[in-house]
Amino acid sequence: MKLKYTAILFLATFFWAVSSCKKDLVNLNQNPTAAQNAQPDYLLTGATKLTADTYWGTANNMDASLLFVQHWAKIQYTDPDRYIYTNSAFQELWTVGYSKSIINLNQIIQLANAQANPNYKGVALVLRSWVFLLLTDAYGDIPYKQSAAIDQYLTPVYDAQKDVYFALLDDLKTAQTALDPAGKPIGGDIIYNNNISLWKKFANSLRLRIALRIADREPAKSKQVLADIQTEGGTYISSNAEIAQLVYQTSPNQNPISNLFDTRDDYRISKTMVDQLFALNDPRLPIYASKTQVATPQTYVGLPNGLLVGDASNFGLTKTSKPGTYFLAPQAPAVIMSYAEVLFDRAEAAARGFTTENAASLYTQAIGASLKQYGIADADAAIYTALPAVQYDAANFKKSIGNQKWIALFGQGLEAFAEWRRLDYPQLQPAVAGALNGKIPVRFIYPGTEQALNGINYAAAVARQGPDALTTKLWFDVY
Repeated sequence: MKLKYTAILFLATFFWAVSSCKKDLVNLNQNPTAAQNAQPDYLLTGATKLTADTYWGTANNMDASLLFVQHWAKIQYTDPDRYIYTNSAFQELWTVGYSKSIINLNQIIQLANAQANPNYKGVALVLRSWVFLLLTDAYGDIPYKQSAAIDQYLTPVYDAQKDVYFALLDDLKTAQTALDPAGKPIGGDIIYNNNISLWKKFANSLRLRIALRIADREPAKSKQVLADIQTEGGTYISSNAEIAQLVYQTSPNQNPISNLFDTRDDYRISKTMVDQLFALNDPRLPIYASKTQVATPQTYVGLPNGLLVGDASNFGLTKTSKPGTYFLAPQAPAVIMSYAEVLFDRAEAAARGFTTENAASLYTQAIGASLKQYGIADADAAIYTALPAVQYDAANFKKSIGNQKWIALFGQGLEAFAEWRRLDYPQLQPAVAGALNGKIPVRFIYPGTEQALNGINYAAAVARQGPDALTTKLWFDVY
């Protein structure tokens, strides 16, 4: 399996290069005896791997969202932890999202139509919806409609965030209809090993996620989305075995976090997270954090966020905790959507009156699913969920779900960042030496290249949304 995975990634990279060339260059360099079109299975593998690497990697996760939500902190080169960024700092998510992920997923959709294989189309629509969701959650208004035809629209118009969310819900409903477990098989799927039934569950789970993302603005729409799923007889991710994730292999296909820690030592687990886990006697502490290299009274020591370089250095590399070895392992998964998240989402939907499920029960199940995800014994999970500080508070569901979801999403920086903004829990304190006058970032700034290359549409988006600043709230972030 490992050799097959490596071979697929190599071939996917090759076909990626073929598919991403400009038309004029392709025409000049065509080999009349070679195939000119990439195959959907190789494109699917490549698109999945490169998107997961970007989602789980340095620029968007380790150097940004994980710091904003105080899962991690920086002990060296602390500018990002102090919210000091250049206008190119958030380029990667945009560039990879549009020029590699979306463009190649669009090509899979075209090939699926040509080959009459709706399952490829359905899978590509699910993945493309996830990529667009990452983009709009981070930046706000983004190109959506015109991004499907980049040859026609070299400077695409930005769509309002509300319109993007609504369009993604439509795309996922289309994907749900297209996906047929009894239909033509697919290949190249390194998330669910070509299991279409699980892709249908993932599609519905993303619909649930987006329905809650818009719930403070469009509650009627949110409720209708969930009613549609129920009417369709749809189901969600329903066990830890069904988590949507990319399980990495050993080098050169290792987890990006593992790859970085092979050569660098810039990050520690945040003091905010460690303090919360200690306060709750949370059994995930030894999984989320490594023991200090030099023995300390606490064994696990978090680093405050946003320190000056000298102050951070004074805490000591050997006296503060790196992220846990689970996350530093080469084969650690990049989790896209967990079973625990789905249960938290279902609990919130019930709490909002969108469904008739039992919010308290689903909340407890969500915590249990997160603990089981990391191998915590059932007996320990039962003790933990029985603690008064962990119990569900129906009078403030945002606080209960927000605090526990923040813990459960550890490592998933972009999703944790979106949910912290939406639920407003936990109530975090800004970086110690932060550069935003006592505020925490609530969005990514647009890449500087957009001002230069797509200036008119960039300016229109800023005029509609607000200043292109880290502190400008996005449409979904109401409170």
